Amino acid sequence: MPLIELKHVVGGYGGAPILNGVNMAIDKSDIGVIVGPNGAGKSTTLKAIFGLLKVTGGTIEFGGENIANSLPDRLVPKGLSFVPQEKNVFTSMSVEENLEMGAFTRTDDFSETMQWVYEMFPVLAEKRRQPAGELSGGQRQMVAMGRALMSRPSLLMLDEPSAGLSPRYVIEIFETIVRVNQEGVGILMVEQNARQALAFASKGFVLAQGQNRFTGTGPELIADPEVAKSFLGG
Repeated sequence: MPLIELKHVVGGYGGAPILNGVNMAIDKSDIGVIVGPNGAGKSTTLKAIFGLLKVTGGTIEFGGENIANSLPDRLVPKGLSFVPQEKNVFTSMSVEENLEMGAFTRTDDFSETMQWVYEMFPVLAEKRRQPAGELSGGQRQMVAMGRALMSRPSLLMLDEPSAGLSPRYVIEIFETIVRVNQEGVGILMVEQNARQALAFASKGFVLAQGQNRFTGTGPELIADPEVAKSFLGG
């Protein structure tokens, strides 16, 4: 059984649906990357999974349970975390306070998880007392990811984690995503740096007009002439 499986998912914000029958399956060992043109339904897919918009058709099975239209506060304790593209840190709070906020659903001692997050992102340990709003864009993205990991999710969803980052931080964020996955966390991400992200993706999904156009491993999609020409810039 996959960790998460979308079957013929239809949904949107009202009126005409944005998703028109999306199908995906991710295992805990997978890094799944969603690519496609603007308006294809990439970010909408993540929001549909996380209960941020209405699903009107199909199922979203997480751990064997249909979670379609469940609210985020019900999903986080089940092992699902989501890092949106924007407004993903509390700028006036310190790095450590941001991480503590990520453990809001936990009632146990999360100090060991905090240490694990600091090992994943050593720069955050150095800046733990600094307000998140004073950090660089790449460091703020690390705070957002670290906070999402504080709930110890089995699936981490990331919406454009490299958006607006310098080339150095793009590489660093991608390397960290691989390390997090190797620690046993499934990854499902939307990414504008499609070719770079697909290079390390075990599963890739090309969406167009709210539907699957191509599915395969990342390297398979990069090698597909039609995918390269139409979606990866040649």
